[in-house]
Amino acid sequence: MMARRTILVAAAVCLASPALALAGVARKMQLVTSHLPSLVHESGDQGALQEIVAELCQRAGLKPATQFVPWRRAQFLATTMPATAIYPLTRLSEREAHYRWLVPLLDENYVLLAVRGKLLPVEQMKGKRIALLRGAAQAAILKEQGFTRFVEASSIDEVHRFLLGGMADAAFGERRIIAASLKGHGSDAGDFETSAPVRTTTAWLAGSLDFDDTDSALFQRALDNMRADGTLRRILARHKLT
Repeated sequence: MMARRTILVAAAVCLASPALALAGVARKMQLVTSHLPSLVHESGDQGALQEIVAELCQRAGLKPATQFVPWRRAQFLATTMPATAIYPLTRLSEREAHYRWLVPLLDENYVLLAVRGKLLPVEQMKGKRIALLRGAAQAAILKEQGFTRFVEASSIDEVHRFLLGGMADAAFGERRIIAASLKGHGSDAGDFETSAPVRTTTAWLAGSLDFDDTDSALFQRALDNMRADGTLRRILARHKLT
């Protein structure tokens, strides 16, 4: 009787705490990301995606540590270290088999940015020097479009230093991140112009391959609940992303 009671109590605890019912990977996970304003901030106020991921983790009963590293290293860690999740990761065919795709976070719009008067139609920009974030999805997207000349940077701020310093003819990146970076450099947005989206994709919370279907379902339930009670909409609206 005592053994049966112990089993029942343990089962009740697991049902009350989703984290305790995990298969074992998500509950010991760490997060890796980069400084990608205005979506992810290494210091100061949280960016929109930080708020979304923090809320997802809280609802899943998780308290992972977050490590800010250059974007290429973030990908290296998420593909070589166990129980490691990364965001915001663009889902591309060449990445498909290297990650466990946990939940989608936000639609992305990738655009070209150039000094006003120097932005040409996309076809005419293909021979120009394009600054982009090293290790990010931008190079694969541009290669699909026929671009060949890339100036790789270690951070989004460096992308714009290359553009503003004349080492690149244009920059390529997610529209909101580009706008925030310009503002952070004290640049007047009116001095620049952006193209129509060259590619629209989705940013994901993704994990190392040891995450399993149980972990994915945990995050998906948390996201579904955030949508159902309006939390996701409120976060997006607060950051003017609706």
